[in-house]
Amino acid sequence: MEYPSLYRKRIIPNECILLKDDVILSWNRERIVTRWNALKPKKDLHHGYSCYFLREGYKVSKFYTVDDSLLYYYCDIITSEYIEATNSFIVTDLLADVIVYPDGFVKVVDLDEMVPALEEGGISLDDLKSALISCNSLLTEIYAGRLCELTTYIEAYE
Repeated sequence: MEYPSLYRKRIIPNECILLKDDVILSWNRERIVTRWNALKPKKDLHHGYSCYFLREGYKVSKFYTVDDSLLYYYCDIITSEYIEATNSFIVTDLLADVIVYPDGFVKVVDLDEMVPALEEGGISLDDLKSALISCNSLLTEIYAGRLCELTTYIEAYE
């Protein structure tokens, strides 16, 4: 089966871009695994791998420095839509993110962006509810020590 096109839709700023340089390593209707270089390289972030858990509503990424050192795990809360006619996925970032540092420290960020996005119509109430449920589910997995199980899909390609 031909690999789909993958689009990243953001609410803040409002944009939808084709991830044309991401390499899809595997995919099905439940998961997509990709390898990528940073779209906008930062001081530390250079490249990484991501696993989109489409049913669960989150994406788990491993962020690496230029020398292949693990920077941290970055988890986006997402929703996705598969468009069969164009064989493409549109993955929408629902703002909330979870960062897990190599020492195990967990940080939840960008929750404060959700209310203005709801009030301004950038996110629906149903998506907001879904985001909170997915974020809670992801945190439950992380706090139970199961992040390594989520990253096994990525590590198969490293």
